[in-house]
This record gives sequence, structure tokens and C-alpha cells, in this order.
Amino acid sequence: MAIGWVAEKPKSNQDLCFEEGEFMDSAIHFDQLNRETQLILLEQVARQALGEWGLSEGAGLKLLSLSENATYRVDLGSSDRAVVMRVHRPGYHTRNAVRTELDWMAALQREAGILTPQAIPTSCGEYVVEVEGDDHLMETRFVDLFGFIEGTEPDENRLEEAFRDLGKLTARLHKHAKSWQRPAYFERLVWDFDGCLGNRPNWGDWREAPGLDEQSRELLEETSETIRTRLEEFGKGSDRYGLIHSDLRLANLLENGTDIRVIDFDDCGSGWFLYDLASAISFIETRPDVPELVASWLSGYSEITDLSQAERSEIPTFIMLRRMTLLAWIGSHPTADMAVEQGVEFANGTVELARAYLSDPQSLVKRKT
Repeated sequence: MAIGWVAEKPKSNQDLCFEEGEFMDSAIHFDQLNRETQLILLEQVARQALGEWGLSEGAGLKLLSLSENATYRVDLGSSDRAVVMRVHRPGYHTRNAVRTELDWMAALQREAGILTPQAIPTSCGEYVVEVEGDDHLMETRFVDLFGFIEGTEPDENRLEEAFRDLGKLTARLHKHAKSWQRPAYFERLVWDFDGCLGNRPNWGDWREAPGLDEQSRELLEETSETIRTRLEEFGKGSDRYGLIHSDLRLANLLENGTDIRVIDFDDCGSGWFLYDLASAISFIETRPDVPELVASWLSGYSEITDLSQAERSEIPTFIMLRRMTLLAWIGSHPTADMAVEQGVEFANGTVELARAYLSDPQSLVKRKT
């Protein structure tokens, strides 16, 4: 999930510093480092990878965002020429998983006309480079490179129109996903119940999120079990479960004139198609206009392909599934800007949504009269 921040320029490598307990003569873990030191080490990785694309290690680097991954703008010597380098976090994806992501992004643009970032091959024709850490940071990171994309996030002053466009775009993406010939090395995350809230959660245990007391946990445990039961009944038929973006919200769209480009496929994987609807309202699930936004999304989606009544009836379950998955993300990313910004209020809002969901699931999408 690309929830990032723009950072100030870090100190030079000569100023690399380790806080108490960060010993220069032993292996360390990246997460144990202070943010300034992390930035210095990430820039070292980025500069080390530049030569794979025939770029100078002294090229201008500007940090665009840092969340799980670090993203840099690389200036190529003139004001209108730049590329974007992504330095992956270790342990989240395999090389084949990254290759699969890049393949799908290319296929979406080539076969479905959906504009996406396009990866740039190295001088040797590879799209993914592996960079080893130094003697003190015993880890390797994948690095890839993309063409720079101009654009801005859709205007929040026209939310309902933007959600209708988003729904239409999502339907086109799903239509392509159902027919795409996957590569033999296909590998991506799985966003089923276990991958979200169950035995192998991709983002950690929601129970560890800040702001939960014993009573709240009991309510959310009941909610989790209700979600599990309903999803088992809903099933994983190919008409409702497949390859999804899994973070397809307005923040991951870039508009440039009439062009709309989908970005940040880092979390794409196997899941229910309706999970992309729930992702569209990430972090705003408690807003009073959510029913209108969902209706707008559905209106756009239905222009391309329709949803059965069974699918429409289960929308609240996916909203609750996504909300609790985000709660787990906040618990496992306590220092991320979005987690800090949301704080314990996100847990409180999740509990209120869960209470409403258990009482009347449709209340989450029912328009106020």
C-alpha cells in the first residue's frame, strides 16, 4: 500500500550515524534504524543499482515517497527527462512475484488500453535487479525502474464523479484479469480470508492494533468469524474471485488531461473482485456519504459488466474485511505516517462499523432517508 511521505534530503553517507544499540561491527535490522539512517542506506541501494540501467551513480535522486518501498525520481540531465526507481522492502515479494506484477501492468496497457507505469529493462534486458546490503545491513532488495508519469490525484471536489470513473476503470481491469494468460512463473499475494484476517495475514494481526480493549477485541472476534462464515458461503467462483489490484482507490490514480493512469500495483494478487470496491473507500469507511460513493462506483462498474444480486448483497462484508485488514496494517506499521495520523480513532471507528455490521450489514451502504 503506497501510503508515503516526502522526506527532506538526508545527510551525506559520511554522516551515516547509528543510535545507541546499533553496532557498526555486527549485522543489524533495517527496522531498528532511525528514519534518517534508513534514508541514507536506501539511497545507497538506489545509487548502486543505477549502473544496471547505464545511469551514472551521481545522477540526481529525489525521494518521492517512503512507505514499505522507497520511490525516487531520477533526473536524466534535463528538466523534462526523468525516470522513477523503486527500491523494494525485503521479504514481501519474491523475484517472480515482482516479475508477475510488471507483466500484468504491461499487459493491461497493451491489451486493455489501461494506462499503467511501464517498467524499463536494464542494459542486459532484465526488469528486476537484486542489490545486496552492506556488511552491516544483511539483506537484499529488489530494484526496478519506470518511466516518469505526469499527473495528479482526482479532484476531491467531485468525488461522486471520480468514484464512477473509478468503478468503470476497475471493471475494465477485472475483465482483463479474467482472460489474461498468466506467465508460467505467476506468483502474487493472496487476499482471501486467511491472507487478510486469518492464519497467514499479509499485514499482521489486527489484534495488535492500538486502541483496542478487551471488549473491542471480543466484538471484532465475532465480526471476524461472521466474515469468515459469509465468505465461505460466498465462494471463490471465477466470476467473483481472481487477480485484483487490491488497493485501487483515488490516491492510486493519476489524471493528466483526459488520461487516467492506474499506479501502485505492489499489493496486487488473488482475491475477490469486490475487495477492490472495498479498497476504494479505504480509511473513509465511516464517512456519511459512503453509500453515495459506493453507488457511484457501482454505476460506473455496471457500464462495463454487472454484478449479481448475491454480490451486491455481500458488499458490506467486503467493506468490513478491508477495514479490519487496514486495522492490522496500522498495528504492524506504527511509525507510518498514515498509521500515526489515524491513531486510536481508526480502531474506534472500526469497532463502530463492526457493531453496525453485526446488527444490520446493509446499514454500511444504506442511503440515509
